[in-house]
Amino acid sequence: MTKGRKILISGSSIAGPALAYWLHRYGFEVTIVERASGLRKGGFGVDIRGAAITVLERMGILEQVRAADTRMTGVYFVDERGKTRGKISEAGMGNEQGVDIEVMRDDLADMLHNLTKDTIRYVWGDSITDMQETKEGVRVQFAHHAPQTFDAVIGADGLHSHVRKLTFGDESQFKRSLGCYISVFTTSNYLNLDYCQQLYTMPGKTVGMYSARHNAEAKGMFVFKSAPLQYDRHDPDSQKRLVAEAFGSTTGWETERLLQSMKTSDDFYFDEICQIHMPAWSKGRVALVGDAAYGPSPLSGQGTSLALVGAYILAGELKSALGDYPKAFANYEQAMRPYVEKNQKIGLTAAASMVASSKFKITLQDWMFRIPFLMTTMFKMITKMIEKAANGVDLKDYPKSV
Repeated sequence: MTKGRKILISGSSIAGPALAYWLHRYGFEVTIVERASGLRKGGFGVDIRGAAITVLERMGILEQVRAADTRMTGVYFVDERGKTRGKISEAGMGNEQGVDIEVMRDDLADMLHNLTKDTIRYVWGDSITDMQETKEGVRVQFAHHAPQTFDAVIGADGLHSHVRKLTFGDESQFKRSLGCYISVFTTSNYLNLDYCQQLYTMPGKTVGMYSARHNAEAKGMFVFKSAPLQYDRHDPDSQKRLVAEAFGSTTGWETERLLQSMKTSDDFYFDEICQIHMPAWSKGRVALVGDAAYGPSPLSGQGTSLALVGAYILAGELKSALGDYPKAFANYEQAMRPYVEKNQKIGLTAAASMVASSKFKITLQDWMFRIPFLMTTMFKMITKMIEKAANGVDLKDYPKSV
């Protein structure tokens, strides 16, 4: 290994292992530190489009990822009795069959871990507590392990990045709330959903359920508008209570049964729907990638693509800069920022459409379902916007070796 190429990555979900793969390929010595004791299970389906497809192809795992495609066919909007009000196909949501990919988040995380576990040092159950930049690099203090010095530290630790907090300050400076909260959890496919999703919408609330693992199971979902909530991000029981309180008086469709299933779920996910907007993604020898730097919100469908593309570009620029970390980080940001901004706009549109704010908007949606021409026109506009954003970056063909 060339001197000056020892890098620490915080976060083991998508951006971290993807970045580690490319850095190892370019001759860096990489360590990933993860607060959890192992890979996190659960989560929702994630979309991979445009430039991110090219990244997977260059990683050699495109066909493996395609094989795990959820094969969803569309979304059915139902009323309180379960009667279908209307349908949107996957193509209408910007997922072109045979081109775009949707996989379960933890399936993709497993693949990236398997791709890197033999070449990357993973440190589970630990976290960074402090960082100090010195002449030699970044001196990192850990919660459990002895301090070490790295040439650079990369925060790939999600929307609530601890590396970002240590380096740039509290997340409130960068978080842009979209006024909603979302929860997702695994349940049985008792509705026998066949590669599809059902949504029950009310003013300010949406209840959903979609099949997963080739219909062997399902995911329950609650989305609701709310003023900012105070809660412990590491206490799922208190989060479940917040969801139950938000939907407790709702009895339509499958709401009550899904609330009961949520209570016993062991892969429950809950978070605010928000975006991260930062004036800079690096400071000295510390940089951010993926949701930590530019999360577009879970509803955008673009977070995973941004993470994969960001990891590819960041690693390539680190290789090209030959140890000049500030230069590498500046080039990474210059290449990524226009692409990020285009994709974050999709997140704003998705949040507005996922939770109707009034009965009038639900009625308007029902009316549009009855006019195929209007629906087709609207879907074409959405698809075109998503396609343009997903391909809105030039991927350099970085040399494969040092």
